[in-house]
Amino acid sequence: MNVQSSFLSHRRKPHFKLPSGTCDSHCHVFGPAAKFPYAPSRRYTPEDAPKEMLAALHGHLGIERAVIVQASCHGTDNAAMLDCIASDPARYRGVAIVNDGFSDKDFDKLDAGGVRGVRFNFVKHLGGAPDMVVFNRVIDRIKARGWHVVLHVDAPDIIPLSEMMRKLPLPFVVDHMGRVPSAAGVDQPPLRALIELSRLEKCWIKVCGSERISMPPYVAAVPIAHALVETAPDRVLWGTDFPHPNATHEADEADLVDLVPQFAPDALAQKSLLVDNPARLYGFGS
Repeated sequence: MNVQSSFLSHRRKPHFKLPSGTCDSHCHVFGPAAKFPYAPSRRYTPEDAPKEMLAALHGHLGIERAVIVQASCHGTDNAAMLDCIASDPARYRGVAIVNDGFSDKDFDKLDAGGVRGVRFNFVKHLGGAPDMVVFNRVIDRIKARGWHVVLHVDAPDIIPLSEMMRKLPLPFVVDHMGRVPSAAGVDQPPLRALIELSRLEKCWIKVCGSERISMPPYVAAVPIAHALVETAPDRVLWGTDFPHPNATHEADEADLVDLVPQFAPDALAQKSLLVDNPARLYGFGS
C-alpha cells in the first residue's frame, strides 16, 4: 500500500452508490510542500494532501469529477491546483485565489488551465473580510469570462453581506451552507437569509461542510441541507471538503456520501446535485 492510499485503510466504503458522473464540487490539494510551498502569510499549515491522495479517495468513493478549490494556505500561488487539473483536464476544474495584481495574461493562463472561478474568504479565523476595493476590481476583471465568485462566509456575516451579494454582476457560490450552526435549526435568521439568497438565479449553494456545522453522524446538518436543496434544486452543489482543513475532528468521507439521500431524497434531485448542476456550472462534458 503506497503513501497516497494508505490513509484509506481506516475509511469505509459508503452505503450510498453515487451516480455516474458524480462531481466532488469542493475539495483541495495541499502541497507536497517540497514542490508547492505554502504561503508565508498563511494562517495554518496543513499536512500534505497531494493530487495522488485525492485521486485515491475519489476512486474509493466512486467520484468521477472534481472541482479543486484553492485554499488560503497556498495563497495566490495556484500551482498545486493547476498541476492537479493538468493531470486529468477532462475530470477536473478549479477555483483560484487571485488579487488585483493578476494581469490579463495571468487570467488567460488560469482559464486555459481549467479555472472557472475565484474564491474570497470572509471568515474571521482566516483573516476576515478581504479588501473590498481589491474584491471589486477582481469581479470587474472576471465577469466577462463566464466565471463565478465563491464566497466563504461565517453565519453571522450572511445578513450583513446579503446586499453586496445581491448586487454582484455574476454568479456567486456560497461555501459550506454559509457555516450556519446546525444546533440553531432551520428557523435561524442566517439560514433564512441564505434561503432567500438561494432564490436568486445567480446564487448557488454548496451543501457540503456537514462536518463543520455538526458532529458524526451529522444528522443535525440534514434539515439545513435539505431546506437548501428543496429551495433551489438546480443550483446546489455537493462536495467532500477533503482533506478538511482546520477541522475539529477526523471525518470519514463515506459518512458524508451517505448523507446525500437525506439531503435529496429522490433520484432526480440526487442527479441534479451530484452530476447535472456541477456539469452546467463548470462545463464538464462540453
